[in-house]
Amino acid sequence: MSRLQQDPDRIGEAALRAQIDALGPWFHNINLDGIWTAPDHFLGDYPGRKFQRFAPALPADMTGKRVLDIGCNAGFYSVEMKRRGAERVLGIDSDDRYLAQARLASKALGFTGIEFANLSVYDVGALGERFDLVIFMGVLYHLRHPLLALDLIREHVANDMLLFQSLTRGAKDVAPIKPDYDFNEPDAFAEPGYPKLHFIEREFAHDWTNWWVPNRAATEAMLRAAGFTIESGPHDEVYVCRAAPVPYGDWGPAAVYPNKGGSK
Repeated sequence: MSRLQQDPDRIGEAALRAQIDALGPWFHNINLDGIWTAPDHFLGDYPGRKFQRFAPALPADMTGKRVLDIGCNAGFYSVEMKRRGAERVLGIDSDDRYLAQARLASKALGFTGIEFANLSVYDVGALGERFDLVIFMGVLYHLRHPLLALDLIREHVANDMLLFQSLTRGAKDVAPIKPDYDFNEPDAFAEPGYPKLHFIEREFAHDWTNWWVPNRAATEAMLRAAGFTIESGPHDEVYVCRAAPVPYGDWGPAAVYPNKGGSK
């Protein structure tokens, strides 16, 4: 008996290939029942090969855990967390084509029960729930308001662990940072290892949605400033973090869900 006969809900090869093509181009190159979604991807097996390098830093058994995948794209990481037994997986993205890709990929791979929704990182306060693991990979540099995004994640959805990645440029060194700087002490800001967030006014890599590129020091400083402790850096640009007290959190209001109108 064929697999198709065994599983009447399985998508046939011709239909699957047609659906993959119709939803292209794909940024996640995923092997769907022998058909790669982006066989000519400039990074090859991406993000699968990248994930292999830091996968051991995450719990192998996610049974009973709740996972939020922000900027889920075609759902590679959402599927991987469901593969590890996560009880609830929610993938959000603001691009409907990516969400359609994610729904197709999860169905083709046989991982039902993953929810996908059209929401941006700025919408996470509307979810009204916290997650044991928040995945925030490859999103920060696409945001006009990156620190607000981290603040909203910490305030509203991160219950424990954050898996974070951002493109970085500039120095890999991290200079020691003093707790305070005098007004007449400008030279520290010129140090290569001082936290720097490079602003992209126009385009980067032919993409107008790239707004900010931090150096390594800025990446780590922003995570700490938003209330995350860096537990490990298992791969270049990748961090496993834990929720921690927000610096100066007692001095002012926390990040709130943006008001989109309606009753006051």
